[in-house]
Amino acid sequence: MSRTSKYFTMTFVILAFALGIFASTYFRAGNEPQIPAEQAETKGIVNIYTARHYGVEQVFEAFTAETGIAVRFTTGSDAILRERIKAEGKFTPADVYLAVDAGNLWLAAEEGLLSPVESEVLTYNIPENMRDTENQWFGLTKRVRTILYHPDRVSPAELSTYEALADSKWQGRLAMRPATHAYTQSLVASMIAAHGEARTREVVQGWVANQPTLIDSDTRILETLAAGGADVAITNHYYLGRLLEANPAFPIRVFWANQNERGAHVNISGGGVTAHSPNRENAIRLLEWLASPQGQKLFADSNHEFPANPAVLPHPIIAEFGSFVADPINMGEFGRLQADAIKLLDEAGYR
Repeated sequence: MSRTSKYFTMTFVILAFALGIFASTYFRAGNEPQIPAEQAETKGIVNIYTARHYGVEQVFEAFTAETGIAVRFTTGSDAILRERIKAEGKFTPADVYLAVDAGNLWLAAEEGLLSPVESEVLTYNIPENMRDTENQWFGLTKRVRTILYHPDRVSPAELSTYEALADSKWQGRLAMRPATHAYTQSLVASMIAAHGEARTREVVQGWVANQPTLIDSDTRILETLAAGGADVAITNHYYLGRLLEANPAFPIRVFWANQNERGAHVNISGGGVTAHSPNRENAIRLLEWLASPQGQKLFADSNHEFPANPAVLPHPIIAEFGSFVADPINMGEFGRLQADAIKLLDEAGYR
Protein backbone atom coordinates (compact mmCIF):
# COMPACT_ATOMS: atom_id res chain seq x y z
CA MET A 1 0.00 0.00 0.00
CA SER A 2 1.38 3.45 -0.93
CA ARG A 3 2.09 6.16 1.65
CA THR A 4 -0.87 8.15 0.22
CA SER A 5 -3.23 5.16 0.50
CA LYS A 6 -2.10 4.54 4.08
CA TYR A 7 -2.71 8.20 4.90
CA PHE A 8 -6.27 8.21 3.52
CA THR A 9 -7.06 4.85 5.13
CA MET A 10 -5.91 6.06 8.56
CA THR A 11 -7.72 9.38 8.10
CA PHE A 12 -10.97 7.57 7.26
CA VAL A 13 -10.71 5.27 10.29
CA ILE A 14 -9.99 8.19 12.63
CA LEU A 15 -12.89 10.19 11.17
CA ALA A 16 -15.26 7.24 11.44
CA PHE A 17 -14.27 6.68 15.06
CA ALA A 18 -14.69 10.36 15.87
CA LEU A 19 -18.13 10.40 14.30
CA GLY A 20 -19.00 7.32 16.30
CA ILE A 21 -18.40 9.24 19.51
CA PHE A 22 -21.49 11.31 18.63
CA ALA A 23 -23.69 8.22 18.46
CA SER A 24 -25.95 8.34 21.50
CA THR A 25 -24.93 5.86 24.22
CA TYR A 26 -27.75 4.67 26.42
CA PHE A 27 -27.93 2.53 29.57
CA ARG A 28 -31.46 1.56 30.46
CA ALA A 29 -33.25 4.74 31.63
CA GLY A 30 -30.27 7.14 31.66
CA ASN A 31 -27.68 8.40 29.21
CA GLU A 32 -24.18 7.33 30.25
CA PRO A 33 -20.70 7.37 28.63
CA GLN A 34 -19.66 4.16 26.87
CA ILE A 35 -18.22 1.73 29.44
CA PRO A 36 -14.58 0.63 29.13
CA ALA A 37 -14.02 -2.72 27.41
CA GLU A 38 -12.67 -4.37 30.57
CA GLN A 39 -15.88 -3.56 32.46
CA ALA A 40 -17.94 -5.11 29.67
CA GLU A 41 -16.71 -8.53 30.82
CA THR A 42 -18.97 -8.34 33.86
CA LYS A 43 -21.52 -11.15 33.75
CA GLY A 44 -25.11 -10.16 33.18
CA ILE A 45 -24.43 -7.48 30.54
CA VAL A 46 -24.78 -7.26 26.77
CA ASN A 47 -23.54 -4.26 24.80
CA ILE A 48 -25.27 -3.42 21.52
CA TYR A 49 -24.32 -1.08 18.70
CA THR A 50 -27.62 -0.52 16.93
CA ALA A 51 -28.78 1.43 13.89
CA ARG A 52 -32.33 0.34 14.67
CA HIS A 53 -33.43 2.89 17.25
CA TYR A 54 -37.23 3.12 16.96
CA GLY A 55 -38.82 1.52 19.99
CA VAL A 56 -35.77 -0.46 21.10
CA GLU A 57 -35.81 0.72 24.72
CA GLN A 58 -39.01 -1.17 25.57
CA VAL A 59 -37.72 -4.26 23.73
CA PHE A 60 -34.44 -4.32 25.66
CA GLU A 61 -36.24 -3.68 28.94
CA ALA A 62 -38.41 -6.75 28.31
CA PHE A 63 -35.30 -8.83 27.55
CA THR A 64 -33.70 -7.69 30.81
CA ALA A 65 -36.87 -8.43 32.79
CA GLU A 66 -36.99 -11.98 31.42
CA THR A 67 -33.28 -12.86 31.51
CA GLY A 68 -31.69 -10.58 34.12
CA ILE A 69 -29.13 -9.48 31.52
CA ALA A 70 -28.66 -5.70 31.52
CA VAL A 71 -28.55 -4.00 28.14
CA ARG A 72 -26.29 -1.12 27.18
CA PHE A 73 -26.84 0.23 23.71
CA THR A 74 -25.27 2.81 21.44
CA THR A 75 -27.12 4.18 18.41
CA GLY A 76 -25.80 5.49 15.11
CA SER A 77 -25.92 4.77 11.40
CA ASP A 78 -25.05 1.33 10.05
CA ALA A 79 -21.84 2.55 8.43
CA ILE A 80 -20.56 4.63 11.34
CA LEU A 81 -21.16 1.87 13.88
CA ARG A 82 -19.47 -0.65 11.58
CA GLU A 83 -16.43 1.62 11.26
CA ARG A 84 -16.39 2.14 15.01
CA ILE A 85 -16.26 -1.60 15.65
CA LYS A 86 -13.45 -1.86 13.09
CA ALA A 87 -11.48 0.97 14.74
CA GLU A 88 -11.93 -0.46 18.25
CA GLY A 89 -10.66 -3.86 17.11
CA LYS A 90 -10.22 -6.47 19.83
CA PHE A 91 -10.93 -3.82 22.47
CA THR A 92 -14.48 -3.13 21.32
CA PRO A 93 -17.11 -3.31 24.05
CA ALA A 94 -19.73 -4.19 21.41
CA ASP A 95 -21.23 -7.67 21.69
CA VAL A 96 -23.94 -7.28 19.04
CA TYR A 97 -24.13 -5.22 15.85
CA LEU A 98 -27.72 -4.45 14.80
CA ALA A 99 -28.16 -2.94 11.33
CA VAL A 100 -31.14 -1.85 9.25
CA ASP A 101 -29.83 -3.08 5.92
CA ALA A 102 -28.65 -6.54 4.87
CA GLY A 103 -25.94 -4.98 2.73
CA ASN A 104 -24.26 -3.48 5.79
CA LEU A 105 -24.48 -6.77 7.67
CA TRP A 106 -22.83 -8.51 4.72
CA LEU A 107 -20.06 -5.89 4.69
CA ALA A 108 -19.49 -6.33 8.45
CA ALA A 109 -19.10 -10.08 7.94
CA GLU A 110 -16.77 -9.57 4.98
CA GLU A 111 -14.61 -7.23 7.05
CA GLY A 112 -14.21 -9.84 9.79
CA LEU A 113 -16.26 -7.89 12.34
CA LEU A 114 -18.77 -10.68 13.04
CA SER A 115 -18.44 -14.30 14.14
CA PRO A 116 -20.40 -17.45 13.23
CA VAL A 117 -23.14 -18.52 15.64
CA GLU A 118 -24.32 -22.10 15.87
CA SER A 119 -27.87 -21.87 17.20
CA GLU A 120 -30.76 -24.20 16.48
CA VAL A 121 -33.13 -21.50 17.74
CA LEU A 122 -31.93 -18.99 15.15
CA THR A 123 -31.76 -21.38 12.22
CA TYR A 124 -35.23 -22.70 13.06
CA ASN A 125 -36.90 -19.30 13.52
CA ILE A 126 -35.20 -17.29 10.77
CA PRO A 127 -35.75 -18.27 7.09
CA GLU A 128 -32.63 -19.29 5.20
CA ASN A 129 -32.63 -16.37 2.75
CA MET A 130 -32.72 -13.95 5.70
CA ARG A 131 -29.48 -15.13 7.28
CA ASP A 132 -25.82 -15.34 6.35
CA THR A 133 -24.70 -18.56 4.69
CA GLU A 134 -22.09 -18.92 7.47
CA ASN A 135 -24.48 -17.79 10.22
CA GLN A 136 -22.59 -14.58 10.95
CA TRP A 137 -25.77 -12.48 10.84
CA PHE A 138 -29.52 -13.07 11.06
CA GLY A 139 -32.51 -11.05 9.87
CA LEU A 140 -34.89 -10.15 12.69
CA THR A 141 -37.59 -8.12 10.93
CA LYS A 142 -38.70 -7.60 7.33
CA ARG A 143 -38.81 -4.16 5.69
CA VAL A 144 -40.70 -4.15 2.41
CA ARG A 145 -39.64 -1.41 0.03
CA THR A 146 -42.57 -1.08 -2.30
CA ILE A 147 -44.81 1.30 -4.23
CA LEU A 148 -47.00 3.84 -2.41
CA TYR A 149 -49.64 5.96 -4.12
CA HIS A 150 -52.41 8.51 -3.61
CA PRO A 151 -55.72 6.82 -4.52
CA ASP A 152 -57.32 10.09 -5.62
CA ARG A 153 -54.76 10.45 -8.40
CA VAL A 154 -53.66 6.90 -9.18
CA SER A 155 -55.62 3.69 -9.66
CA PRO A 156 -53.90 0.50 -8.44
CA ALA A 157 -54.68 -0.94 -11.87
CA GLU A 158 -52.06 1.47 -13.25
CA LEU A 159 -49.33 0.00 -11.05
CA SER A 160 -47.29 -3.18 -11.43
CA THR A 161 -43.52 -3.16 -10.92
CA TYR A 162 -40.58 -1.01 -9.89
CA GLU A 163 -39.39 -1.29 -13.47
CA ALA A 164 -42.69 0.04 -14.86
CA LEU A 165 -42.14 3.32 -13.01
CA ALA A 166 -39.59 4.06 -15.73
CA ASP A 167 -42.50 4.56 -18.16
CA SER A 168 -42.86 8.17 -19.31
CA LYS A 169 -46.45 8.30 -17.97
CA TRP A 170 -44.88 8.86 -14.53
CA GLN A 171 -42.82 11.87 -15.57
CA GLY A 172 -43.00 14.54 -12.88
CA ARG A 173 -45.15 12.29 -10.69
CA LEU A 174 -42.55 10.26 -8.76
CA ALA A 175 -40.96 10.76 -5.34
CA MET A 176 -37.94 8.64 -4.42
CA ARG A 177 -34.98 8.41 -2.04
CA PRO A 178 -31.54 9.64 -3.22
CA ALA A 179 -28.86 7.28 -4.51
CA THR A 180 -26.75 7.87 -1.41
CA HIS A 181 -29.13 5.93 0.82
CA ALA A 182 -28.69 2.20 1.49
CA TYR A 183 -32.40 1.59 0.80
CA THR A 184 -31.97 2.74 -2.80
CA GLN A 185 -28.68 0.90 -3.20
CA SER A 186 -30.10 -2.41 -1.96
CA LEU A 187 -33.18 -2.12 -4.20
CA VAL A 188 -30.96 -1.55 -7.24
CA ALA A 189 -28.66 -4.39 -6.13
CA SER A 190 -31.67 -6.71 -6.07
CA MET A 191 -32.55 -5.61 -9.60
CA ILE A 192 -29.01 -6.31 -10.80
CA ALA A 193 -29.31 -9.80 -9.31
CA ALA A 194 -32.62 -10.31 -11.11
CA HIS A 195 -31.97 -8.65 -14.49
CA GLY A 196 -28.25 -8.01 -14.86
CA GLU A 197 -26.61 -4.61 -15.15
CA ALA A 198 -27.73 -3.69 -18.68
CA ARG A 199 -31.45 -4.02 -18.02
CA THR A 200 -31.18 -2.43 -14.58
CA ARG A 201 -29.36 0.54 -16.08
CA GLU A 202 -32.20 1.03 -18.57
CA VAL A 203 -34.71 1.08 -15.71
CA VAL A 204 -32.74 3.53 -13.59
CA GLN A 205 -32.21 5.79 -16.59
CA GLY A 206 -35.99 5.71 -17.10
CA TRP A 207 -36.53 6.76 -13.49
CA VAL A 208 -34.08 9.62 -13.97
CA ALA A 209 -35.79 10.70 -17.20
CA ASN A 210 -39.05 10.96 -15.26
CA GLN A 211 -37.46 13.65 -13.08
CA PRO A 212 -38.40 12.23 -9.68
CA THR A 213 -38.52 14.43 -6.61
CA LEU A 214 -35.65 13.14 -4.45
CA ILE A 215 -36.29 13.38 -0.71
CA ASP A 216 -33.98 11.83 1.91
CA SER A 217 -36.78 10.79 4.25
CA ASP A 218 -39.48 8.20 3.64
CA THR A 219 -41.80 10.00 6.05
CA ARG A 220 -41.45 13.25 4.11
CA ILE A 221 -41.93 11.39 0.84
CA LEU A 222 -45.29 10.10 2.08
CA GLU A 223 -46.25 13.53 3.38
CA THR A 224 -45.37 14.94 -0.05
CA LEU A 225 -47.69 12.37 -1.67
CA ALA A 226 -50.48 13.32 0.72
CA ALA A 227 -49.99 17.04 0.00
CA GLY A 228 -50.14 16.57 -3.77
CA GLY A 229 -46.43 17.05 -4.48
CA ALA A 230 -46.22 13.63 -6.17
CA ASP A 231 -48.55 10.78 -7.07
CA VAL A 232 -46.40 7.65 -6.66
CA ALA A 233 -43.35 6.79 -4.56
CA ILE A 234 -41.09 3.98 -3.45
CA THR A 235 -40.71 3.75 0.34
CA ASN A 236 -40.49 1.22 3.14
CA HIS A 237 -43.92 0.01 4.22
CA TYR A 238 -43.57 0.74 7.95
CA TYR A 239 -43.34 4.50 7.46
CA LEU A 240 -46.95 4.37 6.33
CA GLY A 241 -47.75 2.18 9.34
CA ARG A 242 -46.42 4.85 11.67
CA LEU A 243 -48.38 7.62 9.94
CA LEU A 244 -51.58 5.58 10.02
CA GLU A 245 -51.16 4.91 13.72
CA ALA A 246 -50.95 8.66 14.31
CA ASN A 247 -53.72 9.46 11.82
CA PRO A 248 -55.94 6.59 10.57
CA ALA A 249 -57.28 8.91 7.85
CA PHE A 250 -53.85 9.43 6.27
CA PRO A 251 -54.71 9.03 2.56
CA ILE A 252 -51.75 7.07 1.12
CA ARG A 253 -52.06 3.39 0.13
CA VAL A 254 -49.66 0.46 -0.37
CA PHE A 255 -49.21 -1.43 -3.61
CA TRP A 256 -47.13 -4.60 -3.40
CA ALA A 257 -44.69 -4.43 -6.31
CA ASN A 258 -43.72 -7.20 -8.76
CA GLN A 259 -46.31 -9.68 -7.55
CA ASN A 260 -46.52 -11.49 -10.89
CA GLU A 261 -42.73 -11.66 -11.14
CA ARG A 262 -39.98 -12.15 -8.55
CA GLY A 263 -41.93 -10.50 -5.71
CA ALA A 264 -41.56 -7.33 -3.66
CA HIS A 265 -38.13 -6.20 -2.51
CA VAL A 266 -37.62 -7.08 1.16
CA ASN A 267 -34.72 -5.86 3.27
CA ILE A 268 -34.16 -6.55 6.95
CA SER A 269 -33.13 -5.21 10.26
CA GLY A 270 -30.91 -7.83 11.77
CA GLY A 271 -27.80 -8.52 13.76
CA GLY A 272 -24.75 -10.57 14.49
CA VAL A 273 -22.34 -11.27 17.32
CA THR A 274 -19.11 -9.31 17.02
CA ALA A 275 -15.81 -11.11 16.48
CA HIS A 276 -14.40 -9.83 19.79
CA SER A 277 -17.58 -9.89 21.86
CA PRO A 278 -16.72 -9.69 25.59
CA ASN A 279 -20.08 -11.28 26.48
CA ARG A 280 -20.61 -13.77 23.68
CA GLU A 281 -23.09 -16.05 25.43
CA ASN A 282 -25.27 -13.11 26.41
CA ALA A 283 -25.06 -11.81 22.84
CA ILE A 284 -26.27 -15.13 21.45
CA ARG A 285 -29.02 -15.24 24.06
CA LEU A 286 -30.19 -11.78 22.98
CA LEU A 287 -30.38 -12.76 19.30
CA GLU A 288 -32.22 -15.96 20.15
CA TRP A 289 -34.69 -14.02 22.30
CA LEU A 290 -35.26 -11.48 19.52
CA ALA A 291 -36.02 -14.39 17.16
CA SER A 292 -38.49 -15.95 19.64
CA PRO A 293 -42.23 -15.28 19.34
CA GLN A 294 -42.20 -12.85 22.28
CA GLY A 295 -39.12 -10.97 21.09
CA GLN A 296 -40.34 -10.92 17.50
CA LYS A 297 -43.69 -9.46 18.46
CA LEU A 298 -42.11 -6.65 20.48
CA PHE A 299 -39.26 -5.91 18.08
CA ALA A 300 -41.36 -5.93 14.90
CA ASP A 301 -44.46 -4.20 16.31
CA SER A 302 -42.43 -1.37 17.84
CA ASN A 303 -41.74 -0.09 14.31
CA HIS A 304 -44.55 -1.70 12.27
CA GLU A 305 -42.12 -4.07 10.58
CA PHE A 306 -43.01 -7.62 9.56
CA PRO A 307 -41.63 -10.37 11.83
CA ALA A 308 -38.85 -12.49 10.34
CA ASN A 309 -40.20 -15.51 12.21
CA PRO A 310 -43.04 -16.79 9.99
CA ALA A 311 -44.93 -18.11 13.04
CA VAL A 312 -45.50 -14.57 14.37
CA LEU A 313 -48.38 -12.40 13.13
CA PRO A 314 -47.74 -8.78 12.09
CA HIS A 315 -49.15 -5.69 13.80
CA PRO A 316 -52.85 -5.21 12.89
CA ILE A 317 -52.17 -1.93 11.05
CA ILE A 318 -49.76 -3.49 8.57
CA ALA A 319 -51.76 -6.72 8.42
CA GLU A 320 -54.41 -4.54 6.75
CA PHE A 321 -51.98 -3.96 3.88
CA GLY A 322 -52.68 -7.54 2.80
CA SER A 323 -50.46 -10.49 1.98
CA PHE A 324 -47.66 -10.29 -0.57
CA VAL A 325 -45.10 -12.38 -2.41
CA ALA A 326 -41.54 -11.50 -1.41
CA ASP A 327 -38.46 -11.72 -3.59
CA PRO A 328 -36.75 -14.94 -2.38
CA ILE A 329 -33.23 -13.62 -3.02
CA ASN A 330 -30.64 -14.27 -0.32
CA MET A 331 -30.21 -10.86 1.23
CA GLY A 332 -26.46 -11.14 1.34
CA GLU A 333 -26.61 -10.28 -2.36
CA PHE A 334 -27.44 -6.69 -1.42
CA GLY A 335 -23.97 -6.39 0.09
CA ARG A 336 -22.15 -8.36 -2.57
CA LEU A 337 -23.64 -6.16 -5.30
CA GLN A 338 -23.65 -2.87 -3.39
CA ALA A 339 -20.58 -1.42 -5.11
CA ASP A 340 -22.02 -2.36 -8.51
CA ALA A 341 -25.32 -0.71 -7.61
CA ILE A 342 -23.63 2.51 -6.50
CA LYS A 343 -21.59 2.64 -9.71
CA LEU A 344 -24.66 1.97 -11.86
CA LEU A 345 -26.70 4.67 -10.11
CA ASP A 346 -23.94 7.18 -10.71
CA GLU A 347 -23.50 6.22 -14.37
CA ALA A 348 -27.27 6.47 -14.93
CA GLY A 349 -27.33 9.99 -13.49
CA TYR A 350 -29.36 9.05 -10.42
CA ARG A 351 -28.13 11.24 -7.61
